[in-house]
Amino acid sequence: MKLAQLSNPTMLIEESSYFRGLLSGSFSENGLTSVSIHWNVESFASVLRFILGCPVEITSDNFIPLNEAALFFGVETLLLKCHVWLEEVTSQSQLLCLDSLIDLWKYGLERANDTILQLCTSYLARNFMWALSFNSYTDFPDKLLSSCIEHPDLTVDSEKHLADAVLVWLTANTTKSEGWSCNDLCHKIRTGLLPLWFAAGKRRCHFFTKFADKATGAIVSLAGHNCMSLTDIFTEGCSSHLRIRLTKYTQKVDVSGCPQITAGLCLLSVLPSCDADRILSKIIKKSSANHANSLRDGFRLSLALGQVLTFEAVQELDISNCPSLFLESAINCFCKSFPSLRTLRAAYFSNFKTRQLGQWVQKFPLLTNIDLTLDITPVIPAKISIIASSSVPSLEPSTASSDIYNCQSATSLSYTSRPLPSNVIKLTLEGRIDISDSDLLMISEVCHSLSYINLKGCTSVTDHGIAVMILRCKILQSVLACDTSFQNNSILALSSGVSSVTQQHERHSQLIAHKLLTLHIGGCRGVTGKLLCELISGADNLRSLCLREIQLVDDALYRFSGASLEMLDVSDTEVSIPALAHVICRNPDLKSLKIRGCRRLLRQESETNERKLCIPSFTPQDLYSELGKSCKLEEFEVGWGFSYFSLAALKPAIITLRSLVVGLGGSLGHDGLKLLPTICPMLETLILYFQVISDSAITEILRTLPHLQFLALCYCFGDISSLSFNFNMPNLRNLKLERVTPWMTNEELATLAENCTNLVKLSLIGCTLLDSEAQAIISSGWPGLTSLHLEECGEITANGVRSLLDCHALEDLILRHTGCGIPRNFIIYAASKLPMLRKISLDVCDASESDFDIPSFSDRYFLSTVKIARCKLQKNTLDLHNSAACRSPVHKETLVLVWNSEKLVRTLVKERL
Repeated sequence: MKLAQLSNPTMLIEESSYFRGLLSGSFSENGLTSVSIHWNVESFASVLRFILGCPVEITSDNFIPLNEAALFFGVETLLLKCHVWLEEVTSQSQLLCLDSLIDLWKYGLERANDTILQLCTSYLARNFMWALSFNSYTDFPDKLLSSCIEHPDLTVDSEKHLADAVLVWLTANTTKSEGWSCNDLCHKIRTGLLPLWFAAGKRRCHFFTKFADKATGAIVSLAGHNCMSLTDIFTEGCSSHLRIRLTKYTQKVDVSGCPQITAGLCLLSVLPSCDADRILSKIIKKSSANHANSLRDGFRLSLALGQVLTFEAVQELDISNCPSLFLESAINCFCKSFPSLRTLRAAYFSNFKTRQLGQWVQKFPLLTNIDLTLDITPVIPAKISIIASSSVPSLEPSTASSDIYNCQSATSLSYTSRPLPSNVIKLTLEGRIDISDSDLLMISEVCHSLSYINLKGCTSVTDHGIAVMILRCKILQSVLACDTSFQNNSILALSSGVSSVTQQHERHSQLIAHKLLTLHIGGCRGVTGKLLCELISGADNLRSLCLREIQLVDDALYRFSGASLEMLDVSDTEVSIPALAHVICRNPDLKSLKIRGCRRLLRQESETNERKLCIPSFTPQDLYSELGKSCKLEEFEVGWGFSYFSLAALKPAIITLRSLVVGLGGSLGHDGLKLLPTICPMLETLILYFQVISDSAITEILRTLPHLQFLALCYCFGDISSLSFNFNMPNLRNLKLERVTPWMTNEELATLAENCTNLVKLSLIGCTLLDSEAQAIISSGWPGLTSLHLEECGEITANGVRSLLDCHALEDLILRHTGCGIPRNFIIYAASKLPMLRKISLDVCDASESDFDIPSFSDRYFLSTVKIARCKLQKNTLDLHNSAACRSPVHKETLVLVWNSEKLVRTLVKERL
């Protein structure tokens, strides 16, 4: 009990209804010089200070006690100040921590204060993605979570994020979520807008099974009608469940991996929700009256573009891997709704043509980052032996499938022969073999601000074309040109202006090479050592350097004087230990080092180079000790010369390691493998080739690496059994078991499926005991697989391929030497049943009719690459006296079919691709 001295009772009476009643009424305290107050001293003192005119700061820590005291003592002005403070902090992003906000909401619920409840709910709804970053997100009361999801300002990057949030919350609140909240929360998810791989994969989730089944069926059905017109959407009834969640606070829109997304659904999402059905109905009637355009959504889309809403806050759009989405119509729609767009990701669209880039940069004037990635073609000329090659021009039929979204309306911005310069800074064209020199010329004319270009795997561009682009893009800082024709002309372009040592010193800062931050030219084998040295000597600001498979790399590394390198890839080169030591000693910020396949690391360097650098003779152990002293690695790929002792020397450098690849020539041994979880507790990726493994070592790795998502055991030695995988591994997403589990039966595969429930990629090679029943185990155990590789796996396909096609989200499928029951029309049939399928690889040995039908342009669906390997029977040389000796299949050739926006390229190669 405390006494409050009333030196100024008049002010108390004026400001507080509590003291007004206490000191002005008939209470016994009236007239006394002191009264007894039962209240928290700190909060009551704050109330008194406020009444007496002293400044009082309101924070998330004192809001509740201060508001409670103001309410009890009837200080209206303080209550108003608390209300204003709460309005201000909830009107801005991320000014409150999540725990404080939850406490405020609970307080509002206890006091039945609708204002506090509304402000907190609105804040959380607008900042839902921010809230998900906190571990305390799972402490959301179910009513608060439900209110947020129902709030009109709910802002999420994608429906997947919302579904994941609900499932994480339900998992953490199992005891609370057995009743209404589980079904209620799941029903709030717009399952028809989920990525197919996500929805299919959740069919094994306890809380989401029936919803995942429903969502998968709906998605596959929608994707099966990829020309779904506005009429179809409208006649199905209420369309709200197909509207992408967009609010005025939305900054990122992500619909990647959704084969059901069409231009019609995009239009539906940007029309006013209250008038969408009326607008669609009006458009349908008007377009139906125009017989020439009655079946064309392009015409209907053009009618609606003037009525779409604008979302000024949207800065990033990801429409990658949406095979039913016609790019041109989508862009016409989004350019009206997202005028502030800065980042556009549109990977895996083979129907994109470079001329469209000029249109895009005019329609999105603020666009700075464009990603148009495709799968890298397996036909890299420098890596394969080509037997024959031909191409067939793409003659797309003028059907609804190609013409229905061909929207060229008056509302579309016209494309001129010389488009206006853009603000594009970063452009990714990886894997686009249809990009030519003329395309690079056009890009260099349009993208004057370009500082980052990714041409990896663009095999159709020439060294001259790359060089011209480099010379035209004056502020280029990053060039990624692995597996292209990048050669001496391009090097000269990067080194232009250097003619002597004196001039080099004077003009050094003006060179493109000096400004380079990233240079990736791995696999570009036409590079001359002398010119490469000249380039590297001038590129002293490099942060990322890839010289994979480049010859004479030592001299180039010796000439490198930079100290800012963060990534170095010299895999499969003749790099020496002193050359590596020269770079490592000067670059303490190195985070990624790839030296796998470097045989020379086993040998001592010549005295010439040692004297050249004044570095004493280095052994592999010395190299790893130096690396351990100076760097903190996050990614490490190694092989020859690496051992258990190297691991111990590296310990300080790899405590933060997230990815480790140990290849041929490296030997961790049993002790090294068991030591990995202790030395590298943050590992997310572990790939082992030709290592000696054991049950105890693999079990230790899987049990004690909680962040491990990718495990690959390839061609390893030793004895492992099903015991290695006989426990729960929910975080594992990618598993490769290649030539290490010959003992695996259907039962053991089922056990693996029970313990690794969340795999999206699976590769099994050499599991010869599996039979056709394994198909059902795979499809039911991993329904969300996007990649499946089965080779030398017994008789899995001996009776055909049925259950595997229940993995609806497959994008990459390899079936080789798995049983000769695959029907002739399988490629076309699989493409029609799997809406995401881009790549398929088969072997003629498995064909039930000795060959496979080749898809035409019209029936290839989303396929971009088909590989068909052929074998020849070779007599077993160990049994020369038996004329009927067993003949085994030996690889002969591979037919590779690659489709792009212009043509089909057919290539016959010697390699088994």
